[in-house]
Amino acid sequence: MTFTFRPLDPLNDAELLHAWVTHPKAAFWMMQDASLVDVERAYMEIAADEHHHALLGLRDDEPAFLMEYYDPAHRELVGLYEPQPGDIGMHFLTPATDTPVHGFTRSVITAVMARLFEDPAVERVVVEPDVSNKAVHALNEAVGFVPEREIQKPEKKALLSFCTREHFFEIQHSLAATGVPA
Repeated sequence: MTFTFRPLDPLNDAELLHAWVTHPKAAFWMMQDASLVDVERAYMEIAADEHHHALLGLRDDEPAFLMEYYDPAHRELVGLYEPQPGDIGMHFLTPATDTPVHGFTRSVITAVMARLFEDPAVERVVVEPDVSNKAVHALNEAVGFVPEREIQKPEKKALLSFCTREHFFEIQHSLAATGVPA
């Protein structure tokens, strides 16, 4: 699967995002009760934040998933771990669908990681999913994340995990060598 990315437009994309983030499948996004205005406001804040960014992932020029990335020295993880130069934090959301495509979410996280590592300054991706989100833990492991420890964030107990550039590309190379799609 091939994906492209474009900056999220908080106003024009708000209805789409609202449907995605308030769906029961997106419970770990923690916006279940958000109004359309709440979603617009949240993504306008991200758009104005120099340390947090949101992109829409497109498949065949149609919005297919949401990707956020942030500087963990300034957002999300401040005081919860010691950031290293080259660290970047990441979130992604694939929307609920009535017609699931086998391997779609794994293809999405692989594309998100590849997009982050396009920046030569990025050496390590940091994630902090809810400890009970077993599905995302498996996806994270599949692309090279290694759990470090549980941390307590204000809104959740999270599993702090890291994936280095080297480990991600080793896994992609191994998969390619065996003919397994990434």
